[in-house]
Amino acid sequence: MIEVLRAGLCDLVVDQGRPGRAALGVPAGGAADPAALAAANRLVGNDAAAAGLEIILRGPSLHFPLGGVAALTGARFTASRSSGAALRWDDTLVLAAGETLSLDQAIDGCRCWLALGGGLAVPPVMGSRSTFLPAGFGGYLGRVLRAGDALDVGPQASGVHLRRARMPAVERDTPLRVVAGPQAGLFDDAGLAAFFAGTYRVDAASDRRGLRLNGPTVTHAQVDMPSQGVLPGTVQIPPDGRPIILGWDGPVTGGYPVIAGVIAADMPKLAQLRPGDAVRFMTIELEAARALAGRQWEIEDMA
Repeated sequence: MIEVLRAGLCDLVVDQGRPGRAALGVPAGGAADPAALAAANRLVGNDAAAAGLEIILRGPSLHFPLGGVAALTGARFTASRSSGAALRWDDTLVLAAGETLSLDQAIDGCRCWLALGGGLAVPPVMGSRSTFLPAGFGGYLGRVLRAGDALDVGPQASGVHLRRARMPAVERDTPLRVVAGPQAGLFDDAGLAAFFAGTYRVDAASDRRGLRLNGPTVTHAQVDMPSQGVLPGTVQIPPDGRPIILGWDGPVTGGYPVIAGVIAADMPKLAQLRPGDAVRFMTIELEAARALAGRQWEIEDMA
């Protein structure tokens, strides 16, 4: 069991999501960086599909009455352990009974992922333990964690193997690489130039449903079009010309023209964008985007 002594800004129970539910209007959701959560799970001996926590911008203080095994991946936060022991990212952490783990402010990104040996034992909904905030289901009572919450943890695999993960850092200061969207032909030269030559800033109103961008207005032909299927990373241009990048809990259909789609290899970069961060776009061919997919973490035993 873990007890929430102090809640963070937005602490969510997540796993690898619930794909295949779009016909019901439910997005796959899950961790914003599935590879990072999977790596954290491997560090504590879990299956990659086990549920952990996604922690955004400001983290919680968690008490471990019985101790446990934990791992953190993703953005670094200012953090401490009540025992005074070292607290490293991308390593297996063994927590003593009664120890407290406290995460404060994000230092170099937006999100980190915390895995616990045995995984968080919340009830699955539609085959997933991930929180879906817009509809209020999944995760822990369908909501963010609050002070006083207590979460059960599944049985820890026998034996604790200390491991470390290795993965190139997410390059946050480079353009988001995109492929052309199905309505790219609706945008004139001025609209395309504004989109690809401009610098945008992430709006404070952004969340897991989508990142709203402030910057150059993108013009396009105003046409009536039916709703179409959309995915996380889809870049829509609403009538006001301000791009929206759909997020992990975003809609499964949309009626705005789609100018581009963020490639799979850059979705981890999207997950680390925070309000005020600069965003630029760079086009890439589809075959090149496919070749870049499949980001892998290297896990090795510690000497």
